[in-house]
Amino acid sequence: MLYQQEPEPLLAFAGLARILIVTDAWEPQVNGVVRTLRTITAEMQAMGKIVEVVGPDRFNTMPMPSYPEIRLALLPGRKLAKIIEAFQPDALHVATEGPLGIAARAYAKKKGLNFTTAFHTRFAEYLEARTRIPSRLTYAWLRWFHGTSAAVMVATQSLREELAVRGFKHLRSWSRGVDLDAFHLEPREEWDLPRPIFAYVGRVAVEKNLRAFLKLELPGSKLVVGDGPQRRVLEKEFPDVHFAGARHGAALAAAYAGADVFVFPSRTDTFGLVVLEALASGLPVAAYPVTGPMDILGEAPQPVGALDEDLRRACLEALEIDRGHCRPYAEHYSWRACAERFLDNLVPVRELASA
Repeated sequence: MLYQQEPEPLLAFAGLARILIVTDAWEPQVNGVVRTLRTITAEMQAMGKIVEVVGPDRFNTMPMPSYPEIRLALLPGRKLAKIIEAFQPDALHVATEGPLGIAARAYAKKKGLNFTTAFHTRFAEYLEARTRIPSRLTYAWLRWFHGTSAAVMVATQSLREELAVRGFKHLRSWSRGVDLDAFHLEPREEWDLPRPIFAYVGRVAVEKNLRAFLKLELPGSKLVVGDGPQRRVLEKEFPDVHFAGARHGAALAAAYAGADVFVFPSRTDTFGLVVLEALASGLPVAAYPVTGPMDILGEAPQPVGALDEDLRRACLEALEIDRGHCRPYAEHYSWRACAERFLDNLVPVRELASA
């Protein structure tokens, strides 16, 4: 076994009433981290918790280099300290490794407070893809950042094992959920495209490895729903692909349901919430056998997706899967269970956390 058996929760979550989450990823950003934090915040509030989320929207910001849609807080330390002191949290969760996360970690260390962190994204691989900074250097910094966290929350078993090998400690499981009221089998978008429709939904960015999907020779049509910094480049490079732009709410749900196969070409996501959304919409999934898809699809009692290093073969195999298996499997993923597990992983700020 690559890691020690996970101990019982550090504290029954009923004892933590005031929870502060500090995150560099927050609205109006649209991504899996924001969706996760927003949803579990609502779930915890429904349980009677007092939850406050501190994001870049409260600070002066600058655009992230090469990704201007993301705003980074400028010198947030002093203001963040005042917010933490005013809120007086029972538990402090540092969700991300950006300027706000670094400032929250520094404050907690200075004041001797316990805190938890999460490994939401493969920051090292993303940075290497954008800047060519070797991922081994970034992982060394990430070990430092998470090294004093009382619990590092990770979404999947395979990622937990990988991080354990890389020297990360205090790893705890924290899976994800899907909004079954928002994603459904009907109504479906009546795409005016030749069938079958192979669809991708999500950010159009280099780390999503979209070219691996768009260059495939497949029957029917390829559809991309979403926006991002790579969209214009890919639209010019692949004029036969239909780029539908970003969708939200009912329009997003209908976009999923109106396709035939969901294609997830990313090799660097830590989970892939869009995989669950696709399954909830009745879409079989085609993906590489990597962290996230491997963990989600590999546990299904009946086929709901196809994993293959040959992504084209996975797409064609997924096309033959019975769509009727997908929604029932997605129904096993509950946001309430996700929020409860998050609460179980938290630690009290002023008590010693066990290893």
